[in-house]
Amino acid sequence: MNRVKTIDQKIKSWRKKKEITQDALAKKADIPYTTLVKIESDVIQNPSLQTITKVAKGLGVFLDDLVK
Repeated sequence: MNRVKTIDQKIKSWRKKKEITQDALAKKADIPYTTLVKIESDVIQNPSLQTITKVAKGLGVFLDDLVK
C-alpha cells in the first residue's frame, strides 16, 4: 500500500494544521483561489515549481516540506 503523501495531500494537511482557509492561503501565496482548489482536489497534479514555492511561502513552511 502506497502511503506516500501527494502534493495535494501535503498542502491540504499543512493548511489545516495552520488553520488557514483555502481563500486565505491563495491570497497569502498570491495565486488564484481556483488554482489552489484544483491543486488540493488533484485536478492539477503537477503544479509548477513557482506555484509550489508560493504556496510554501504562504503556509510559512519550507519548499522541502511540500515536495519531499
